[in-house]
Order: sequence, then structure tokens, then C-alpha cells
Amino acid sequence: MIELFSADTPNGKKISIMLEEISYEYKLTKIDISSGEQFKPEFIKISPFSKIPVIKDHDVNETVFESGAILIYLAEKSKKFYDKEDRLKINQWLMAQIGYIGPMIGQHHQFHHYNPGKSNFGEERYFKITKKIYQDLDDRLANSKYLAGKKYSIADIATWPWIARHEWHDIGLKKYKNLSRWYLDIANREAVIKGYDFFKKGLVIPKP
Repeated sequence: MIELFSADTPNGKKISIMLEEISYEYKLTKIDISSGEQFKPEFIKISPFSKIPVIKDHDVNETVFESGAILIYLAEKSKKFYDKEDRLKINQWLMAQIGYIGPMIGQHHQFHHYNPGKSNFGEERYFKITKKIYQDLDDRLANSKYLAGKKYSIADIATWPWIARHEWHDIGLKKYKNLSRWYLDIANREAVIKGYDFFKKGLVIPKP
């Protein structure tokens, strides 16, 4: 059984969606990041940078931190969403999400959603970068059904939860027809619907 240590964030949703997609039984252990639970010594033992998510594979007594590494681990374990013939492209788009898309949109959340009015420079900078990310993804998806090619992969699973917060971004997802098509295609998957609401709070995936 897999134990998922997580909070209800885009990075957390990546893993709950993946676990639902591969139909693995998992136990959710909530980490209250608003109260600093991620800084407790017992959590730092499994997550050196005090970040969620983390998984523990109780079948082999193995823990894995960092969302990208977790996705690769689960993909290799299940042999799903990480086809060998597409692996180079999958890795590139996965790394783009981990190193660029997530961090930049995350900063947009901080300045635009959580702390508006505190830094015009920060708000303008990360709004522009997030808008460019939307356009870059739209351009890619004009020529490809999914990010890494014809098949749904862990690159899509990693990226989708960040676009699912499009209401926070105030950019207008529906203006980007290819990105919207991809977003809705994934949003309609049963596993994504379940994984999105993995805290069972009745959350509904926002439409474009």
C-alpha cells in the first residue's frame, strides 16, 4: 500500500491523481502546511526540504520525496503513463513543469492571489510569465494532443493541476483554445475528478 503525505495543493494533486489513474490503494496522511506541520522533525526525516508531497511504499518500505520523482517512481512501478518510446519527450515536459511552470505560476499565486498590492513589480513580472506559459502550452498543444505526444503521460498529470487554478490567474483560460481542449479532456477523466478532490471536500474542477 502507498501512503501519501500531502496537502491540498497542485503538487499534492499530482500524486493523488496519479494514484487514482493507476488504481493503487493509498492512505492519505494530511500535512497541515498552514500550521507548519511540514517542519516537524518526523516529517523532515522523510522530506529533507520540508515539502509535500511524500509517499511511503509500505510494500517495499521505501519513501520518495519530490513530486517529479514520485511520479516517475509510480509510473515505473505501475508501468503506466511513461512509455519507453516517448520517455525523452515525457522527461522534457515533466522537467519543464517542475523547474519552470510550477515555480513561476506559484510565484504568481503569491503576488497576485495571496498578497496583492504588496509589490507591483512582483505582480507584473509573474503575471507576464504566467501569461507566456499559457501561450507556450497553447502553442505546443496546437500540434500535439498531449504535452509529450499522442499519449497521456505523467507530464500531463504534473502540469494539469497548476492550470486547474486558472481562476486565480485572471488570464482567461478560455482564450487559449488548444490549452482549454487539453484541460477539459483531462478534467473529464474519472481518476482526475477523484484525485482532484482527494481530501473529499466536494471540490469541483473549475471550467475554463
